[in-house]
Amino acid sequence: MSCFFTFRKMNIEKPTIGKRLAYCVKTSLPQGTKTAVWLLKLTIPVTFAVFLLDFFGILNVIAGWVAPLFKLIGLSGQASIVLITSFFTNIYSVIAVITTLGIGHREGTILAVMCLISHALIVETAIQKRTGSTPWRMVLTRMSASFIAAWSLNLLLPGELVVANENFIRETQAFSPALINWLADMAITTVKILILVNLLLIIQRILNEFGLIKWILKPFIPLLRIMGLPANTGFLWMVAYTLGLSYGGAIMISQAEEGKLSKEDADLLNHHIAVSHSQLEDPLLFVAIGYPIFILIWPRVLLAIFFVWVRRFEIWFKMAHKKTSFRRKLTF
Repeated sequence: MSCFFTFRKMNIEKPTIGKRLAYCVKTSLPQGTKTAVWLLKLTIPVTFAVFLLDFFGILNVIAGWVAPLFKLIGLSGQASIVLITSFFTNIYSVIAVITTLGIGHREGTILAVMCLISHALIVETAIQKRTGSTPWRMVLTRMSASFIAAWSLNLLLPGELVVANENFIRETQAFSPALINWLADMAITTVKILILVNLLLIIQRILNEFGLIKWILKPFIPLLRIMGLPANTGFLWMVAYTLGLSYGGAIMISQAEEGKLSKEDADLLNHHIAVSHSQLEDPLLFVAIGYPIFILIWPRVLLAIFFVWVRRFEIWFKMAHKKTSFRRKLTF
C-alpha cells in the first residue's frame, strides 16, 4: 500500500512529493540491507572456495574428468575449464579464462552462450529457492538449457572445432598476492551489492508509490503473454533482464516476502530468468572480445520461453490429472 493511499484513507492532508520520496527510502533501506547481507553471506564463502580450488589446481583436475562429455558436443577439453569456472563465479572470471586459454572464435561463441546460462549457480539458485522454486529443478533447467544451446549451435554454426593448446599450464602465483587480489575483488563486489540492492528496492518502492509501474509495463504485456509469464511478473522480468538475477533477485525476495508475488507466478518467472537474464552487461562483455551479439542473446530468449511453456503444460497436466482422480473417487 502506498504512502499516499494510506494518508488519503485516514483523511489526512496529502503529503508532499519530498515526504513520499523520503518514506520510500526509509522503508526500503532496512529490507535492502537485510537482503544485501544475505547475498554477501552466500557470495563470500562461495567465491573464496572457488579461489582455493583454482589456486591449488583442483578445477583443472575436475575439468579433465568431464572433458569427454564436452567432445560429444564439439567442444575441446579446455572448454570444460571455462564452464566449470562459470558454475561458481561471474562472467568477468569466464572472460579472463577464455582469453587466457586462447580458445577459438567458434568454440568461444558456443561457450559464451553456455556460460551466460549457467554462471553463478550456487548464489543464483539460492535466490530462486527463496522466491519459491525447487533448487534442483533450477540447476537442472540451467544445465540442460546450456547443453541444448551448445548442441544446437554446434550443428548450426559454420566451421570446425579448432583445438587450442590442450596442455595449458596455469600461471603460478604466491598465495599471499593471490589472496590479496581476491580480497580486493571481494571488496568491490561487496560495495556493489550493498549499493545496487538498496538502490533497486528504493526505485521499485518509488515506482509503486507513484503508480508508475503499470505504465512502464503496459507495452510489454503482449510479449509477456507470448513468453507464458503472468502480467504481474513484468517489472521483475525487466529488472532481471537489465541487472541480472543476483541483483534483481533482491526485489523478487522482497515482493515474495510481502505477499505481492505468488509462489506459482514466481516459479514461472524463475524458469524464464534462470535461462535468460542480464541481457545487457553480460553479453556486451563477450561482444568486447569479438563474439556476435545476436547469438549471445536470442538462443537464451527462445530456450527460456520453451522452458516456461513446458512448466505451464506440466502444471496443466497435473491439474487435469487431479480433477480426473477426484471424479473417479466421486463415481465409486
